[in-house]
Amino acid sequence: MITIIATTNRPNSNTLKVAKYYQKQLKEKGVDANLFSLEHLPADVLNTDMYGKRSEAFQEIQNMINSTGKFLFIMPEYNGSYPGVLKVLIDACNFPDSFYDKKAALVGISSGKYGNIRGVDHFTGVCHYIHLNILPLRLHIPNIKTELDEAGNLHQPDTVKFTNEQIEKFIKF
Repeated sequence: MITIIATTNRPNSNTLKVAKYYQKQLKEKGVDANLFSLEHLPADVLNTDMYGKRSEAFQEIQNMINSTGKFLFIMPEYNGSYPGVLKVLIDACNFPDSFYDKKAALVGISSGKYGNIRGVDHFTGVCHYIHLNILPLRLHIPNIKTELDEAGNLHQPDTVKFTNEQIEKFIKF
């Protein structure tokens, strides 16, 4: 199973739009993928689901993580890195079995001109530590507001080309 994770808890984010775009593109290639937005983490996750504790709400998320073989992380740039709520998710999940020897693709987005290159690098280090194997083609999509059309689709030719290439490689990965 593939799970796409929109790694911010910001409602109606561009991150979620890009995640939905990837889900649609995978579907067009005959591959189903779940979509999970971190805006759906339990509000009190820091109090109820860390350090071996488990709420009923988070247990459903843990079950989804456990049954996922491939992850696609869509990461906005937050203060030169990835969102802290993504680290909360990783820390709340069971270690090592949640991510160990599974696969992932990484996509960085930003409103600036670098496409969250540092955040993707930072998160790659975390992935290596938890033994999550990363697809070598990591994408960085800058100026995200100019990349998305009104329907939430990526439309710039180069971006569409590279996302298609990444999706093809991810399916084979």
